[in-house]
Amino acid sequence: MTHRWAAPSALDDALAILAADAAARPVAGGTDLVVAARQGRRPLPDSIVAIDRIPELAGQRSGDDGALLLGALTSHAWLASAEEVRRGWTALADAAAIVGSPATRGTGTLGGNVMNASPAADTVGPLIVAGAVATLRSSQDGPREIAVADLATGPGVTAARADELLTHVRIPSLPAGSGSAYVRLEYRAAMEIAVVGATAVVVLESRTEGASAIREARIALTAVAPTIIRAPGAEALLVGRAADGAAFREAGEAAAHDTSPISDVRASADYRRAMIQVVVARALGAAARRAAGEPIPVPASRWAHGQEA
Repeated sequence: MTHRWAAPSALDDALAILAADAAARPVAGGTDLVVAARQGRRPLPDSIVAIDRIPELAGQRSGDDGALLLGALTSHAWLASAEEVRRGWTALADAAAIVGSPATRGTGTLGGNVMNASPAADTVGPLIVAGAVATLRSSQDGPREIAVADLATGPGVTAARADELLTHVRIPSLPAGSGSAYVRLEYRAAMEIAVVGATAVVVLESRTEGASAIREARIALTAVAPTIIRAPGAEALLVGRAADGAAFREAGEAAAHDTSPISDVRASADYRRAMIQVVVARALGAAARRAAGEPIPVPASRWAHGQEA
């Protein structure tokens, strides 16, 4: 078998290779690719295009509208530590802080996490609830935008064409009065894959007596379906409710009831359904506390362990 390798330093050169070679696969950090090959789950591609040296795919900047633009090569380590992410999109920092090991977080990229289309991808839920939009580019048609929520069409499958490359992701600013959190169920404290994960955004209204009222809620579920999904029934249930444990537990029950979880080697559908209730309630609790100004530390999963919803 003949293997081909290219390491272009310009975006146009990378796009030209992808257009000419149908077997070519772009690789940045390569963390998932190497693990899958070592475990015998997926062979290395016949043709690899290393994109880690392309400056057009690197960098981060804030837009005039408060949005955050992240190059596809943005590392998990940067996402976990950047003050603008920890302040404005805290759930994304939560997720990035628990991806793999420190070495994985330093090498692995946001673009890789998104384009691998794993239903257990930690950073994708936070992107979905924030309304993030991915920009894909090809040499033939130029750039096109697609919501991150619509990008994955199945496990390991995306709506991107073989000649398209993810260049950057745009994350709109969250509403005033909001807090966000990502919480996952895991069997180990490190080098783990989510068994069930939940991302929550809670937007608070003016305070009433006791807990604040919820103006808006957004929930995404990780590792429970072929793709990462929203929980619209649970979201609607929370609007106008007090931001308290009872409401969050009820939302967790609604999310579990409205979901048809998958069964795999990591957990059964019944176990996942039971755990959806737990992680949704915990993610909502952390997000609401952050919305109210409480300094819940990153990652929220560590704080949530052992907490009552």
